[in-house]
Amino acid sequence: MANRGEIAVRVIRALRDEGIGSAVIYSDPDRQGLAVLLADEAYRIGPAASRDSYLQGPAIVELAQRIGADAIHPGYGFLAENAEFAGLCQAAGVCFIGPSSAAMAAMGSKIESRRLITEAGVPIVPGGTDVLGTMDEAVAFANEIGYPVMLKASAGGGGKGMRLVLEPDALEGAYRAARSEAGASFGDDTVYMEKYIEQPRHVEVQILGDEHGKVVALGERECSLQRRHQKVVEESPSPVVTPEMRQQMCTAAVKAAQAVGYTNAGTVEFLLATSGEFYFLEMNTRLQVEHPVTEMVTGLDLVRAQLDIAQGRRLGEEFDGLQPNGHAIEVRLYAEDPYHGFVPSPGRIERLRWPEGPGIRNDAGVYEGAEVSIHYDPMLAKLIVWGSDRSQAMDRLARALAELRIEGICTTVPLFRALLKDKDFRAGNLDIGMLDRKLAAGELAPERHSEFEDLAVIAASLEHLAKQARVSGSPVQQGGLRSQWRQTGRRESLRGEPWS
Repeated sequence: MANRGEIAVRVIRALRDEGIGSAVIYSDPDRQGLAVLLADEAYRIGPAASRDSYLQGPAIVELAQRIGADAIHPGYGFLAENAEFAGLCQAAGVCFIGPSSAAMAAMGSKIESRRLITEAGVPIVPGGTDVLGTMDEAVAFANEIGYPVMLKASAGGGGKGMRLVLEPDALEGAYRAARSEAGASFGDDTVYMEKYIEQPRHVEVQILGDEHGKVVALGERECSLQRRHQKVVEESPSPVVTPEMRQQMCTAAVKAAQAVGYTNAGTVEFLLATSGEFYFLEMNTRLQVEHPVTEMVTGLDLVRAQLDIAQGRRLGEEFDGLQPNGHAIEVRLYAEDPYHGFVPSPGRIERLRWPEGPGIRNDAGVYEGAEVSIHYDPMLAKLIVWGSDRSQAMDRLARALAELRIEGICTTVPLFRALLKDKDFRAGNLDIGMLDRKLAAGELAPERHSEFEDLAVIAASLEHLAKQARVSGSPVQQGGLRSQWRQTGRRESLRGEPWS
């Protein structure tokens, strides 16, 4: 398992279900990580910096050979979409649980993937399929397709190297910034340009392809609630996708995968315009963070399917013609302060209580007492709920968030509690800029604590003081904390003064 956190835990559990032994790598800060504690074997790969540990492809492959591992699962992030790493695995005779390096390279380049997708007959966002090598080329193309336009890094994702340009005067600065950020983030500063689709939804389709040419689509996920182009909440099915549109999107997603001979798990992402038209955005050549919502509405285990495909097994009839059963919602729990610029909140988790009950699933990479490192993505866990319909799923999410307790660090839980009270979220009126707009306008303020919660905190503090006194043998131990209060009350009553 060439990863960390909750996705490493998720894969280890799937391996155990299959009766397959697991070995996980770890960096120095992750020595006591949950994945390390659960895996059959664990091996140090390097110090804290990702470039010296989780991004050390040759060292990871060499370790796999040395310990006799048959396969490597990359999870998501780090080397999961690195075609060179997939090629290293193949050359070393270690199975890479994912697509071929050729398919990954084709879809990893946004420009090359747009060419392939266009040839396959899949609709794409109007724009170029060529690199914008100079500022003059950028100006000419923007004038051709019309403002507003979006500059994007060819080799990237996650909002890196992406700039929205509303008018010509802003193009030069945005072009230079996009290339600079793309080069720093991906080692490739090439950018291209698309027509900006205003207030679109982000809808994606989960696909699986086996080694025998079969490709299936497993329905869509709504991922429009994003903060700075990074997903925060995902659900399946989309509140606005009709059965007819679902069929069209799934057909387009299968065509996209077949265009590159895709195998294993992947996701084809679309922009859905207010007009109802959808356009290919990109393909993620790995397992997605939000895969659990698809699992909840299909009853499938996507990681187990990945393992089966990697072992040469065929996709069975259970993957054919699936329609969503009920509704699932996932919220990403980050160690961040959502009301102070989402700054990271590293530290020790002092108290942790996961919600339970019907329709609740917790995919976590932490435990009570675990240390949250400053060095990596601050996602702690994913909270997933299922209901017979969207309304019940929302109610169960509210219950789950009310039960959830994470103390010692700041988290995004208050933001989700506020979102559940937002009329647009409740109604499914979403677009990819909605969350940023509402946060900027202060519409998602955290809820105030009730007086009962305040009393609970006071009572817990007093109990803590009493325990400290008993341990230290202070004078409080002699008469007892309660008797001191009583004596104080008597003194005040003798003076004829009120006491409470």
